[in-house]
Amino acid sequence: MLKPLNDRVVVEYALHEERTKGGIVIPDTVKEKPAKGTIVAVGPGKRLESGTRQPMSVKVGDVVLFGKYAGTEVELDKKYMVMREDDIMAVIQS
Repeated sequence: MLKPLNDRVVVEYALHEERTKGGIVIPDTVKEKPAKGTIVAVGPGKRLESGTRQPMSVKVGDVVLFGKYAGTEVELDKKYMVMREDDIMAVIQS
């Protein structure tokens, strides 16, 4: 598993349908990168000039929305995104 540093988080892509409601299969080349995922790891927070750490505002298990071109894609056993906390646009609350 990845352990993010500073103010970075590791997000696992949310699963999405491979077919439309009408049953048409969507090929991989046409699919858009999902902008939704679940946080699986969180770094310790950004180090401030005073030497202290700013606490993270997200936690493991949060479902988040992020920008289309945010972060860096990493593939281990699944596809993950490593991004800064600033790249997260919203936390989906249920």
